[in-house]
Amino acid sequence: MSQYISKLELHKTVCNNIKKLRIQSGLTQAQLSEMIDISHDYLRRLESEKGQKDFTFYTLYKVAIALNVPLDALVSDE
Repeated sequence: MSQYISKLELHKTVCNNIKKLRIQSGLTQAQLSEMIDISHDYLRRLESEKGQKDFTFYTLYKVAIALNVPLDALVSDE
């Protein structure tokens, strides 16, 4: 049995966590996208499970810093 989740499941987890943590931080998509220097549309697609927008490690790093959370908070399914 594999200890890894599928790429699709990981993507869903990250998308949901970015959105949840952004909302908990009281930020809009526009505010967060400006903080991390990406377009609002890119962030909107990142948060959308349907968008299937790939993200780089560096983008996740910037999101974690902006939201003041550890990087693993973005990939945790708990």
